[in-house]
Amino acid sequence: MKNPSKKSTISNLILKSKLKVAVLGGGSWGTALIKILTENKRKVGWYIRNPENVDFVKKHRHNPNYLSAANLKTKRLKISSDINHVVSEADVLILTIPSAFLSSELEKLNKSLNDKIIFSAVKGVVPESMLIVGEHLNKKLNVPLDKIGVIVGPSHAEEIAMERLSYLTIACIENKLARAMAAMLKTKYIRTTISNDIMGTEYASMLKNIYAIASGIANALGYGDNFQSVLMSNAIREMKRFIKDVYKMKRNINNSAYLGDLLVTGYSAFSRNRSFGRMIGKGYSVKTAQMEMRMVAEGYYATQCAKTINQNYSTRVPIIDAVFSILYLGKTPEKIFKKLVKKLD
Repeated sequence: MKNPSKKSTISNLILKSKLKVAVLGGGSWGTALIKILTENKRKVGWYIRNPENVDFVKKHRHNPNYLSAANLKTKRLKISSDINHVVSEADVLILTIPSAFLSSELEKLNKSLNDKIIFSAVKGVVPESMLIVGEHLNKKLNVPLDKIGVIVGPSHAEEIAMERLSYLTIACIENKLARAMAAMLKTKYIRTTISNDIMGTEYASMLKNIYAIASGIANALGYGDNFQSVLMSNAIREMKRFIKDVYKMKRNINNSAYLGDLLVTGYSAFSRNRSFGRMIGKGYSVKTAQMEMRMVAEGYYATQCAKTINQNYSTRVPIIDAVFSILYLGKTPEKIFKKLVKKLD
């Protein structure tokens, strides 16, 4: 740690609402986090790419495309379609832009990000680099690891909008910074926990989307709850093996950030990856399924990334292999799942 006193000052400033915070991304997660932050009486910058949506939110106090039932406290918002303006005004950035578009959006910036504190709430990989977001920020944009954090579930933006009790895990190498962000996101309906497993939680957030696709495919093929329970049981063990090989440290895979996030994504009707998997299981092509969905299914890109990463480790990952065969090799879901069920226990 280069300057502990400076880090302490930063985290204290966050707790005292002195540092300026901005959310980048106008989708469901961005909207949910904006709702939380402004309810905590914090003024927040918000980058929304479409200028028409910016005007709509200012006028009507809700997002026209995502979580439209959620009323937003616009007096506490500084909304703009100029990403450079929003970033220049902020000390802390929370990324919610879908991973498929993150690189192209960040390329619009005319200044470095390495003086910012950045928390990723993006649940996927950056296709251009095939890296999880934290690694992409560090290796491609030179953001120091001690200035990067992760915000993960288990939670769906839709339930946050309805103010149903939800849980968030904030992971960061710097404990005080994690605690500061956790305090910022805590509300009467949001409980927060912290973790120092920044890589493990983000890899888990990526992998659970792949398993949710598998869950959706299985459902569409007519497999019932009994099989789904076996599939998820094997998925958490597969996740444990994968993350242990990629990033070794002490962790409890049964904690909410891993198992909890996997279960809510694999079972919930709100899960876009499960919905994507159901379309594939019903016979949709990948391209057709992507066109039908209003939101990005991060698990599609995550599948290729996980397959590529595993070439260096040869971890036993039959579920990931099965989903890859269906999505990228054009294999028939029925045949692949008949083979998969023999590999599960």
